[in-house]
Amino acid sequence: MKRGLSGINCLLAVDKPLGMSSHDVVNKVRRALGERRVGHAGTLDPAASGVLVVGVGQGTRLMGNLTLDTKSYLAQVEFGFETSTDDAEGEPVARAEVSDELHDLGYARRVVSGLVGEHDQIPPAYSAISVDGKRAYARARSGEEVVLPSRHVSVLEADCLSCGGDPLVWTCAFTVSKGTYIRSIARDLGRQLGTAAHLRGLRRTASGSIDIGCCLTLEQVAELGPGRIVTRALDPLACLGIVSQELGKRTLADAMCGKSIPNRSGAAEGERVGLVSDGKLMGIWHVVGSSLRCDANFPSGVSGVVL
Repeated sequence: MKRGLSGINCLLAVDKPLGMSSHDVVNKVRRALGERRVGHAGTLDPAASGVLVVGVGQGTRLMGNLTLDTKSYLAQVEFGFETSTDDAEGEPVARAEVSDELHDLGYARRVVSGLVGEHDQIPPAYSAISVDGKRAYARARSGEEVVLPSRHVSVLEADCLSCGGDPLVWTCAFTVSKGTYIRSIARDLGRQLGTAAHLRGLRRTASGSIDIGCCLTLEQVAELGPGRIVTRALDPLACLGIVSQELGKRTLADAMCGKSIPNRSGAAEGERVGLVSDGKLMGIWHVVGSSLRCDANFPSGVSGVVL
């Protein structure tokens, strides 16, 4: 299908398959919907699967405003060796014996639950972090030694669901703050326990309030196509985490011209409000005194609002 302006404006949750980059998913959605304006929030590596939020049409303008501050993952941590990338894609760089106690689930659960809290984490050298205008992974692949500064992250929930096998694998569930690398957690877990470890597999199960149950497969996106895709659109207000104010025709006309309008949303000074008309998000405004002032308008409206 020729890509242009399809008239589709929405947010979608896609279950990204293994082996595909986030940009590959964007291209698949573009072709399926005939819409060139497609983007994503919260990149997933090709070696990971799961929740990827995609914006279509004017939905792409919401990407920077989404409240996706927490992420949840199902991770497989394999013990016995570290790799150059901290996951299964890299080459082994350090090996170590694995003690018998690491095979005990009770012990594993105590260790993993102890990870909950604040941490200063060193990101993987093979990451998309920019170093002097060049991605860290590009520098690492060219043979440069990459040492990234630590960043402050939060582990909000952590549990070991199972352990066993040869090599030993712990299957863990994590909920973490935005910007946390699960690869780094796996690497550091091995070092903490006097051995070595890397991330064997990763599945994102939630991004903010959007969980795997909201997701479409790429096959479903293609099957629904341009005619029915909005029936599976995410509610942009829920994704943004903001309250709404419904507009009548006259107020809507004023708002689309950027004129200040009365605040009837109940939101407090400085808070954001979603302007809604006919089941679509028409703008994101903020409270100033007793009025609302414009941050961004979406003249075609972003579909999916559920009030």
